Amino acid sequence: MQNAIITGALTLVAATTPAPAASATKKLFLDVHDVGKGKVTAKDVSNAHKQDLATQGTYGVDFKAYWVDEKAGRIYCLAEAPSAEATHAVHQKAHGLVASKIMEVTADNMNWMPTPGMKLYMDIHHLGPGKVTAKDVASAHQRDLEVGHKHSVKYLNYWLDEKSGTVMCLSEAPSAEAAIDVHREAHGLIPDSIEEVTEGR
Repeated sequence: MQNAIITGALTLVAATTPAPAASATKKLFLDVHDVGKGKVTAKDVSNAHKQDLATQGTYGVDFKAYWVDEKAGRIYCLAEAPSAEATHAVHQKAHGLVASKIMEVTADNMNWMPTPGMKLYMDIHHLGPGKVTAKDVASAHQRDLEVGHKHSVKYLNYWLDEKSGTVMCLSEAPSAEAAIDVHREAHGLIPDSIEEVTEGR
């Protein structure tokens, strides 16, 4: 991966058990690694994640989960950390695969649990700085939950980087189209992109 450009705060990373609520001294970050099409496998990411877990304690970081889209060559890592710089330092020390972007985010919950065997999708809404609040996203997410069963879709979690106006939603769905249909019916906020991902912890 290229050298990281830390902008805002996004970092997805993993733990072996359901994560507790973010501590008062740590923030939640979601980072994005754009490796390139055909340049990463789920096995590669699993190995790199193990290296992150072995290194994180030195920097006070706690990686919670990661998601990988092998087709697009993109990885998302979620972590609790004292700063975006700390999450960057873990990646750099552990394996050198640093993120292209790190966002500080808030989450709906820290106890989501995907259903084994179900397809997972990550969709991304770029709404713009100052264009969305935590209250707005919570309200839209509630409508997704109310509509989802009509399309056999279950929205598991979302992350908001209020500074950049970026919202990322994680869902179980039979297809990307079904997940988008829920957003369309629930509130009309169609994501800018959606990709099938696998999750690791």
